[in-house]
Amino acid sequence: MTHNKRLLWRALAVLFAVTLIAASCGDDGDDVDSTAAPAETAEPAADDADEPDAPATTAADVIEDTQDGDLLDTIISRGRLNCGVSGAAVAFSETQPDGSQTGFDADYCRAVAAAILGDADAVEFTPLTAAERFTAVQTGAVDVLMRNTTWTQGRDTEVGMDFGPTTYYDGQQLMARAGDGFSGSSQVSDIGGAVVCTNAGTTTEQNIADAAAAAGVDITLNTFEDFDIVTTNFIQGACDIVTTDGSALVGRKANQQPDGEEWVIFPPTPISKEPLGPTYGQNESRFADVVNWTVYATILADEKGITSANVDDMAANPPDAEAGRLLGGEGELQSAMGLAPDAFWQVIRQVGNYDEIYSRHLNKVGLTREGSANAGWLDGGLIYAPPAR
Repeated sequence: MTHNKRLLWRALAVLFAVTLIAASCGDDGDDVDSTAAPAETAEPAADDADEPDAPATTAADVIEDTQDGDLLDTIISRGRLNCGVSGAAVAFSETQPDGSQTGFDADYCRAVAAAILGDADAVEFTPLTAAERFTAVQTGAVDVLMRNTTWTQGRDTEVGMDFGPTTYYDGQQLMARAGDGFSGSSQVSDIGGAVVCTNAGTTTEQNIADAAAAAGVDITLNTFEDFDIVTTNFIQGACDIVTTDGSALVGRKANQQPDGEEWVIFPPTPISKEPLGPTYGQNESRFADVVNWTVYATILADEKGITSANVDDMAANPPDAEAGRLLGGEGELQSAMGLAPDAFWQVIRQVGNYDEIYSRHLNKVGLTREGSANAGWLDGGLIYAPPAR
């Protein structure tokens, strides 16, 4: 995100938060991942006190540029996809020293850019905290979130988000030190008296509170704005246990476990369902169709053995009629979506199929598809796409 654009969307976030608080005064405030989340994006005025003056562009100008008219047409005209990511989610989206993004979620941003614009690099990445993410969509600061965001009823309705296909089936778990008496078979009933830390503005807060209450144990729950801070507190001993999606815990253990310590992840069965995937604003059906079918195209290509290495040959000699349509051949449906006929060929050629994207980033931290919900449906998993016809 450019400096001036960040200033503008921060201002928008504050204005939106005030409006949202006023609109939800009757709420009890317990649903931390819905109406309360956008309000947390407001920052003290002192944060921007030393910033250089922004150009004479108003908040209305930003909204007009991103929200008026059809979003798909706006993105095509702009020549760039604005994609919100975490920037701190190991193997999913990590900000590199040069400002670039790597990871599973980052590659799905690139896949959508390849489908719409024919260029996987035509993406502006915006790292967002859990508290900032929904406001960024609602104000038009980003077009889509690829940011380990769980699909829930409240977010789908009260918060006003729409959700695309699940790209990763996750579940909340806990992580503690083996030296403190925990193991991979530990249960929530074993954490009584512990200081448990997690992200603010997420579903994990309520999940762990509910799980502890159901197990009949008392815990001290401390929350922080991002999981980097959570992990730092855990390493320093301020937290006995951390909790978030299991995939994030695996990544942190792989990258940050100190020498001489053994971190363990438990319980074996997650305490929640956390379906993660693309998230975008409501009532943009053309853009939603493109995002959804970009994901489906990577899944269908995986099923058919179409990879970035052989996609040209597969397009010239498709294994079946569905593959031919998907790659821009006879009967293709991409044109009717407002895309180029070869949109999904570009996705596979430039970014890869589902398994390529998954293996490139997640295998290296120990997250494998075999035997998990993220295996393809033909292999006993839940990854499944509708037919391209």
